[in-house]
Amino acid sequence: METGELLRVEHLKKYFNTPAGLLHAVDDVSFTLKRGETLGVVGESGCGKSTLGRVILRLHEPTDGKIFFEGYDILGYGKQAMKQARRDMQIIFQDPFASLNPRMTVSETISEALLIQGFYSAWDKEGLRKRSLELMEMVGLAGRLINTYPHELDGGRRQRIGIARALALNPKLIICDEPVSALDVSIQAQILNLMQDLQDELGFTYLFITHDLSVVKHLSDDILVMYLGQMVEKAPAGRLFENPLHPYTQALLSAIPVPDPDFNLARTILKGELTSPIEPVPGCRFAKRCPRVHEGCTGRDIEFTEREAGHFAACTL
Repeated sequence: METGELLRVEHLKKYFNTPAGLLHAVDDVSFTLKRGETLGVVGESGCGKSTLGRVILRLHEPTDGKIFFEGYDILGYGKQAMKQARRDMQIIFQDPFASLNPRMTVSETISEALLIQGFYSAWDKEGLRKRSLELMEMVGLAGRLINTYPHELDGGRRQRIGIARALALNPKLIICDEPVSALDVSIQAQILNLMQDLQDELGFTYLFITHDLSVVKHLSDDILVMYLGQMVEKAPAGRLFENPLHPYTQALLSAIPVPDPDFNLARTILKGELTSPIEPVPGCRFAKRCPRVHEGCTGRDIEFTEREAGHFAACTL
């Protein structure tokens, strides 16, 4: 398996126009992702995780910044070049119903990318069927479902179709946007183990977006914590859980359920109002909710710096 850098994001920004002003959905995000590794991205709803993934794939065009995939700045790619690049860059969407075409069967959904990218001819129905069945088996879908439609399946099976579709082209990078949130806990474990096995066998690289901190610890090499569009902390998974530096990360980790009714866990209860992501003023965007806020947290942007080897944080403490 190849090693080295696969994806590099530099000062990426995505702003949306609203009647009230510019909404800073992703604001100055930078990171590097190596081949065969997993970067977990965590944070509350609305922190910009999903937007970040979509901008990397150019489903949304960025406002500013650079995206390098295999050393090439894909923001300079035209339509045809991006079509080729998407053989190697795929996404598993969060909503398993909205992301599937209700007029296409399971087989048609999974094989659509194979036809578009020219891996199979539309006349090779037997080849397409065989490949579809292989992918269905990989994600735990029964072959008898091959001619069913999305509305005939439950949410878990729909999400498995989305995962199979993403795997169809054997991509190098898969953006996983809450890929197991619609599945039962027991099925989640099966899918997560499957994704790890596929990564070990085929060398996939994952950008794994999730709310579930237990999942992200289990899967990730590094974890990036976002808050209102900005990076607040990034570190190797084990180190982040052992020594979180940012008060927001500390609060997130304190909220993880512990399956022991006698365990006395000191939780950080966040109070205060969210800072508006529309035309935000300089300063820490977590300041209004931070239990350790002080004068140095406002009036200036807080630099995202390396506090120890491989451990970055944007905090004045």
